[in-house]
Amino acid sequence: MRTSRSLVATILALAALTALAAGLARGSAEVRAPQVVLPPVPVLQADADARELYLHACASCHAQDGTGSDLGPGLIGVGDAAVDFQLSTGRMPFAGRPGEQASRKPVAFSNEQIAGLVRYVVGLSGTAPAGPAIPSVRTDQQLLTRGHEVFIDNCAPCHGATGQGGAVGGGSLAPPLDRATSVQVAEAMLVGPGQMPVFDLPQRDLDAVATYVDYLQTAPDPGGFSIGGIGPVPEGFVGWVLGAGLLVAIIYLIGRDWEQRPAVRSDEDQA
Repeated sequence: MRTSRSLVATILALAALTALAAGLARGSAEVRAPQVVLPPVPVLQADADARELYLHACASCHAQDGTGSDLGPGLIGVGDAAVDFQLSTGRMPFAGRPGEQASRKPVAFSNEQIAGLVRYVVGLSGTAPAGPAIPSVRTDQQLLTRGHEVFIDNCAPCHGATGQGGAVGGGSLAPPLDRATSVQVAEAMLVGPGQMPVFDLPQRDLDAVATYVDYLQTAPDPGGFSIGGIGPVPEGFVGWVLGAGLLVAIIYLIGRDWEQRPAVRSDEDQA
């Protein structure tokens, strides 16, 4: 009975370690959006001036003329793609501390408001050279193999082989790509937000990567439970722990003497 209880305790401990390892791995790979409270955005009419919205939600950090301040970088020359990426992913308006990484959160503006802000911010650059325009992305299943090759070579080292994100050093995290649209994927590669470098790729490769990321978001799990697609190392650890626990249980069940034998009385008891 004591041996049986010890075995059960061992198996439960292995299961707890497995769950803990999966939770830690998942937590380290994900970028969780901070819980922030954004200032109320005024309800604007269709013909409202985008300048009013910019002054209300953006100028306090980026300055009224877009030259930046101690709280935010300048916007001169950033281009359409950079502005659209930050706004469409909810990274802006930013409510964190200066120097803190901006992460995806609920979008604060409508599509019409974002389009107006993009035009207004780009207009602040005047005749200065502008950054990349919003790309036109075409996903095509025939590009899936090429997308996998480009993704593994350029994106997987930070975002993980399954696009679930990961640490990149310096306290920064590469975010998961499970909610990124095809346009946002291409925009990020063109402008390099945060710690991400700029990728000078032909349009065909941009389309291929967007196709592959779209595939990762909907890919089936033919092997069974994916534990969040957090990568081969933690998945292998979970497999080893569960496998070892199962083997211990099987060995115990095979080796146990299941036959109920009568207790042997000693000579003193018989006397």
